[in-house]
Amino acid sequence: MEITNVMEYETIAKEKLPKMIYDYYSSGAEDQWTLQENRNAFSRILFRPRILIDVSKINMTTTVLGFKISMPIMIAPTAMQKMAHPEGEYATARAASAAGTIMTLSSWSTSSVEEVASTGPGIRFFQLYVYKDRNVVIQLVRRAERAGFKAIALTVDTPRLGRRESDIKNRFTLPPYLTLKNFEGLNLGKMDKTNDSGLTSYVAGQVDQSLSWKDMKWLQTITHLPILVKGVLTAEDARLAVEAGAAAIIVSNHGARQLDYVPATIMALEEVVKAAQGRVPVFLDGGVRRGTDVFKALALGASGIFIGRPVIFSLAADGEAGVRKVLQMLHDEFEITMALSGCRSLKEITRDHIATPWDPPRLVPKL
Repeated sequence: MEITNVMEYETIAKEKLPKMIYDYYSSGAEDQWTLQENRNAFSRILFRPRILIDVSKINMTTTVLGFKISMPIMIAPTAMQKMAHPEGEYATARAASAAGTIMTLSSWSTSSVEEVASTGPGIRFFQLYVYKDRNVVIQLVRRAERAGFKAIALTVDTPRLGRRESDIKNRFTLPPYLTLKNFEGLNLGKMDKTNDSGLTSYVAGQVDQSLSWKDMKWLQTITHLPILVKGVLTAEDARLAVEAGAAAIIVSNHGARQLDYVPATIMALEEVVKAAQGRVPVFLDGGVRRGTDVFKALALGASGIFIGRPVIFSLAADGEAGVRKVLQMLHDEFEITMALSGCRSLKEITRDHIATPWDPPRLVPKL
């Protein structure tokens, strides 16, 4: 069967993967209201296309923190990718590089920073969880720098792990043939089988719940890499992130896996963009499944988006070729959306190209 959209890969992944693994990737926190809302919110934003514009040439390229990429569609950090496919993060890295875009590697990857770097050239960011043992953090950051990673995406929404009920039911744990590769030499690479979620117990034991803005300052003393703050949902925190020296902000609710009943990221985006006042770029992840979603995010002020689950599900279904196809489909859909909206470059995508439920009534100009 010909795959024609991103969503179709999830169906295939569900058939292929063991239940514990599929549930880990697919589920959200508690009632999973935000999980549904991340998708549904996009459908409430409509287009105001402009016609009779020469769209014979469309340029989708952009720069992120000074790095030129082919399109404003990047890969978000997702953990333990070898559970989805034996090649795991290697395949994802090669697919991102082939597409000319950025891959973010999770701290909890099943391939190390060095292994991912060994796949060849590519622009890669490293997602960081801050562990209680700061020497672990220093070592991780140093290794990412040495492996040629270009930025740190600091996850700030996980002092504790959200309650993901399927992981509790399934007693989720990392399969015994895999390890959290970045922590292997530090004896932090294994996850114990517990009577709830093994990941919850691991996070409670290792991740620093006292993380605060002062640690953002500390991080800047141990690395010169730009730091993206991932997990911002409010104007207040956007302002604090800018003040703390963030190079960029990622509007994220952790794929709806942390606090349920937070807004969809596309609903929180405009508030954060306005608070950032153009001082740093603002990105979005969560719920992007179509090129139309990418356009809507850019119209609301995002500089680009990151995709998570679509990468995992396509990886499970068809390895590197699956991830390449997801990136290609989103590229092609986004290009068509630009053309049909009358936009030839990213800077031509404006707020006037969309209508949202919270827009004031439009005054029709008098003729």
